[in-house]
Amino acid sequence: MQVPVFLLGIFITCGCMADSIQKTVILSGANGLLGQKLVENLAGRRSVNLIATSQGDNRILLREGYTYRPLDITNPAALRAIFEEFKPTEFINSAAMTNVDQCEKEKDLCWKINVEAVAEIVNLCREFGTRLIHLSTDFIFDGENGPYDERAKPNPLSWYGQSKLKGEEIIIGAGIPFLIIRTVLLYGIVADMSRSNIVLWARESLEEKKPIKVVNDQFRSPTLAEDLAEGVVLALMKGRQGIYHISGPDQMCITDIVYQVADFYGLDKSNITEVSSDSLGQPAKRPPKTGFIILKAQTELGYNPHSFQEGLAILDRQLREE
Repeated sequence: MQVPVFLLGIFITCGCMADSIQKTVILSGANGLLGQKLVENLAGRRSVNLIATSQGDNRILLREGYTYRPLDITNPAALRAIFEEFKPTEFINSAAMTNVDQCEKEKDLCWKINVEAVAEIVNLCREFGTRLIHLSTDFIFDGENGPYDERAKPNPLSWYGQSKLKGEEIIIGAGIPFLIIRTVLLYGIVADMSRSNIVLWARESLEEKKPIKVVNDQFRSPTLAEDLAEGVVLALMKGRQGIYHISGPDQMCITDIVYQVADFYGLDKSNITEVSSDSLGQPAKRPPKTGFIILKAQTELGYNPHSFQEGLAILDRQLREE
């Protein structure tokens, strides 16, 4: 059937309008592992005006397709200034204090970053009509019944977990458009990293033939940084709201993660000693068995994460390109 010319014009006009709709996105924590992957994913998109923010100078290798501003999210005046300058349609909060033992020892600082700053961001989002996309964690659960879906009841064991849950509660109760994305045990690499992760630590230690102690009573779903970034972007671009669990598809013991790293690189596994969590005497208690059921993200977002073995191969290619 031939479409009338005047209707064709309407279709073309509507399509152009949809393509021209632009999101102004402020990203906090842009210098972190996830933050840098999000910048790589979003920079240069015609439909996104990206403002990447983090403490200090820009450490992102990519320098085009976005605007960078230094930002301390615990500074209310600085937060307000950046909202007033850019008037964001979305704010992605990937900044957090995530060192679990440090959070246990420096509770006030942890609360300031993970709770008080979130409350300030929420207030600004309400004022400016901004949708908040907030990153959270499996550590809001006690690990007794993992893997968890989005309906599971939180019961954090650590101060870090308590702070992240409180941040979630503030967001949920604020009456603003929000998206909470929880994730598990992030791994990956970028050019300038402030801290290591389980895969890089295991690889480096075993290559240097260092004896390492690895817990054999904790289970997680290791998540490739590129996969988490892709999940965040899918939810961002689709305009989703609510809570989503986004992680890798494989639940495994921490020792199995390290053994697979050793096997992938052909490293000596005799330097690995399996220990119980209690034997390490860590300040913060960890949930024994988390991991996520990611069916909601798969069906509603089209999220399709890599297996852990595929993730190791991607990471290895990136390491060779350095």
